[in-house]
Amino acid sequence: MAQFQPKLVLIDLDGTLVDSVPDLSYSVDQTMLALGLPLRGEAAVRTWVGNGVQTLVERALTNTLDQPADPAAFEQALAIFMAIYAENTSQRSRLYPGVVEGLDFLQSCKALKVACVTNKAAQFTHKLLRDLGIFERFALIVSGDTLSEKKPHPLPLLYAAEQLGVEPTDSLMLGDSKSDVKAARAAGFKIITVSYGYNHGEDIRDYHPDAVIDSFQELTTLIQCA
Repeated sequence: MAQFQPKLVLIDLDGTLVDSVPDLSYSVDQTMLALGLPLRGEAAVRTWVGNGVQTLVERALTNTLDQPADPAAFEQALAIFMAIYAENTSQRSRLYPGVVEGLDFLQSCKALKVACVTNKAAQFTHKLLRDLGIFERFALIVSGDTLSEKKPHPLPLLYAAEQLGVEPTDSLMLGDSKSDVKAARAAGFKIITVSYGYNHGEDIRDYHPDAVIDSFQELTTLIQCA
């Protein structure tokens, strides 16, 4: 029996819809090469993504999850990364298996609104969604630089609900990380997480989402169309 009857589903991008780490990792390593620093590799980048490009670059510079980088070095690295990633936003990134089928199901629910809420900057978000053929699936796209705050702050979720005329109590977040869980709880949303995403190496179940799925195809049994 379906557990959720939302009027709005907000979906995260990186680690939920798209495996974007191959492009991010390539861009990080090319940035490190340009700076004469060691390559960081895809395994490390997978533990660093999810909090926006600026944080990713800082983590790559320090080769840690939470150490601050030298401001001058950071500005130099960020400029290099942005230029490289602009040319490599969707070269290696792919939709996860089951995403298209899950989106098809959500779109079949005529009264259900579907939006994308991500910490990724708009210039990269829009290109990635367009290149992977799912841009038109979303009634609204809220990127990391759309507002003054980004996840785990609840503002992006509350903004999306307000823009689409849906109460938070009738809304559902679909994400992959503790930032998504924290944002959803603070906004009064229900939260489903995927098991395969980016959560800094931690088990997403430790953050107690309302449900965990291995594929978007499972949404057909969890969500009831209004």
